[in-house]
Amino acid sequence: MKTRTGKSYQAEWELIDLALYHSMEDHAPVDLELFDPFNERIAKGIVMQVDRQLKRIKLRWSDEDWDWIEMSEIIAVTI
Repeated sequence: MKTRTGKSYQAEWELIDLALYHSMEDHAPVDLELFDPFNERIAKGIVMQVDRQLKRIKLRWSDEDWDWIEMSEIIAVTI
């Protein structure tokens, strides 16, 4: 299966995984492009935690605000 960038699904997820790890380790902000069949959805923030068991990430977008995002919703990550 190919993604819209032409890379295999597994290769694309390796790049996404590296970007999420970089954000978490370096407290670097990321832009997450999230799946939505009707609108462009972008979530911006810093990855605070990756829960591999429940397949979700904790994204903080301000000092006090954060949310869990399902990994299955993530289409792309920009650092």
